[in-house]
Amino acid sequence: MNNKKILFFDIDGTLLTPHPFTVPESTKLALKKAHENGHLLFINTGRTKAMMPEEISELHFDGYVYGCGTHIYMDNKLLFFRTVPNLLCKETVDLLRKCKIEAMFESNTAILYDGASPAQSEFGARMRKEIPMTDITKFNREDACTYSYDKFLAHMLPDSDVEKFRKFCNDHYTVFDHEDGIWEVTQKGTSKATGMEFLLDRFSIPKENCYAFGDSPNDLPMLKAAGISVAMGNAYGGIEKDCTWQTSAVDKDGIYHALEHLNLI
Repeated sequence: MNNKKILFFDIDGTLLTPHPFTVPESTKLALKKAHENGHLLFINTGRTKAMMPEEISELHFDGYVYGCGTHIYMDNKLLFFRTVPNLLCKETVDLLRKCKIEAMFESNTAILYDGASPAQSEFGARMRKEIPMTDITKFNREDACTYSYDKFLAHMLPDSDVEKFRKFCNDHYTVFDHEDGIWEVTQKGTSKATGMEFLLDRFSIPKENCYAFGDSPNDLPMLKAAGISVAMGNAYGGIEKDCTWQTSAVDKDGIYHALEHLNLI
């Protein structure tokens, strides 16, 4: 039997603290010790590659599962990818306009927004100021007919037609409601769990040797599919009920305590 252990980590709220967004020194030490013990370490995040924070890029991981399972890399080699077809992208943008819902579209290489959207808010303006984004209305004809994204963030406003858009999403996407009017909308058929299972199959690692660490509802597919699952102390949405164990918060040495508790370091 393959005794190699493989560990999957969410980023925000798991490895990365809330603002000012740092990786605790205890977490860096725990990851280093886990590698020295021969374990495989992977990022498994809802972020696309274009949204990768520098603080995480500076750490050593064996590979990355981006965009809720839509792009998988190991040793800088792309092993798997899946993106939203252009026609569905355009249909989605049109409906977002009609439903007056603000959105930010995440691809593997860029972050996009709709400059023609009637839905505008301070939240969206702040995001565009903080994150470099490309306006899809500025695309030339060829780019407009070929662009795609992997997932998107939808922001509901007081006059948004939430019910109509939710029905459309139920047919075409998977929705994670992060509350406060923020939806993370991902592709059907891919998730943090499918990304994880792809790698387990590739390395012939049994489920019982798979460990997952997360803090939010979009981590649930990964946490439920892992042999051992750990909820951070700052977890929300009740995800700890579906986990093997709950550690302390990300800024309270949660990862170090978890890896030590599980005899991984």
